[in-house]
Amino acid sequence: MQKRQSSAARGTERVDANKVAAMASNIVLITGAARSGKSRYAEQQARELGPRRLYIATAEAKDQEMCQRIDEHKRRRGNDWVTIEEPLALAETLLAQRAQTDCALVDCLTLWLSNLLLAYEAQYAQAKVEQFVEATRQLDFHLMLVSNEVGWGIVPDNSLARQFRDLSGWANQRMAAVANEVVLMVTGIPMIVKKTTL
Repeated sequence: MQKRQSSAARGTERVDANKVAAMASNIVLITGAARSGKSRYAEQQARELGPRRLYIATAEAKDQEMCQRIDEHKRRRGNDWVTIEEPLALAETLLAQRAQTDCALVDCLTLWLSNLLLAYEAQYAQAKVEQFVEATRQLDFHLMLVSNEVGWGIVPDNSLARQFRDLSGWANQRMAAVANEVVLMVTGIPMIVKKTTL
């Protein structure tokens, strides 16, 4: 004969289920300068969020230097990740991974924006950012987003570079608004800019 649970036990189960659901929607944005330790930090954090880890790489190996960077990242990650190389369709790729992963790491948003801007135009890229933001609200796993701060230097001397700088800055703001946590990497040290408790 099946034993009936007490109302207190059922209440505990509901609380635990709500806690798991909240944790599953955690979004962390990790930004900073080039070679500031963003990817390494993101990978370390992702390893604590479950064994089913997904790495979404937006880089395209179009030259020798980029090939070397990609190989470096692969060696550091090891073989305990599922890797998907996707330079453009981030929202669709993430949504297709629901119920299959504990944590997804996107590295990086800046290259994704560059790919969009070179393949299409700024208005299209902005629309894809909004689509991506909406997709993050529909995920059932942790999401780590790596991006770059590109607007702290001199003003670019050409229109395309200025479009890219402005698009990157705006996109980072959009991502930071939906993220539960924002981390600024400074010389390998994580500085917590935002942290909200779910």
